[in-house]
This record gives sequence, structure tokens and C-alpha cells, in this order.
Amino acid sequence: MKGSKVHEHETDVPVSELWAIYGSLLAAKLLPELLPHVLAKVELVSGEGGVGTILKIIFPPGIPGLQSYTEKFIKVDNENYIKEVKAVEGDILKLGFMYYMVRLEIISKGPNSSVIRSTIEYEVDDAHPELEPMVGIAVLAAAAEKFSEHAKENKAPQSTY
Repeated sequence: MKGSKVHEHETDVPVSELWAIYGSLLAAKLLPELLPHVLAKVELVSGEGGVGTILKIIFPPGIPGLQSYTEKFIKVDNENYIKEVKAVEGDILKLGFMYYMVRLEIISKGPNSSVIRSTIEYEVDDAHPELEPMVGIAVLAAAAEKFSEHAKENKAPQSTY
């Protein structure tokens, strides 16, 4: 069974400032800091943030069936502000997901506003229909909100003259 789930978060942060987070390894550094109840740690296995980069995602104790998984950057489009990461090994696949990919898109809505579109595409073995409800977009929605806040708080001061 194939499916997808999408969340959009509109924010008053320019595309370039959001892409500085999403389009780099900064997102991996910030996630455990901003959402420690969701992610305990993100380890860089290999790469520098471009296509082929591999990260190990480690969850905090208490999430049934999920301790960690490894994801690979399969697309990093710095012109269209799109990143795709695919689960390549670990607990997500062991649970019965045959395919699990996250696409992050930063869409300009004007010079000082953007939409963060987060999409999860997945395929579940027909023998495990109970996994479909486990696909939740809430973590990506929370990350979009936190990254927007972080970009606003850490914005370089603008000259007033």
C-alpha cells in the first residue's frame, strides 16, 4: 500500500533564510536541540550535506519499535529549494515500511514570506496495514515551526540607514 501525507507551514521568513537551515546540515544539528522529545541525536555518518549524505537518526527512549534509522539525501536542489531524504536502513524499514521518503520544499510567497511544504511518501507491505496510521506529519510540522522561529531569532540585524 502506497501513500503520502503533506503539511504546509506559512511563515514570514524569506526562502533564503529557511534554506540556510533546510538545505544544509544545520537542520540535523538543530532538530535534537529544538525537539529533544522527538529526536535524541542525529549523527553524520558520511557526506557534507549534499546528495549522498548519510545521517543516523536516534530517537529518545520510549517510542515503541523505533530506536534509530539511517537516511540518505537523494536530492538537494539549491535552485528550487527542495531536499529529499530516504530511509535506507534501520527500524523504520524493520517495522515493515518498504519505502519511506521525506521531501522538504521551501516555496517563496514574496520577499519576506515562504511556505514550508513537508511531504512523506511511503509504501507499506500489504501484510502490515497497521503501519499506515503510524505515518505522522506532526514531527515535520513541529520542525517547520521551530525552524521558522529559529530563523527569526537568529536573523542578522538590518541596517536602519
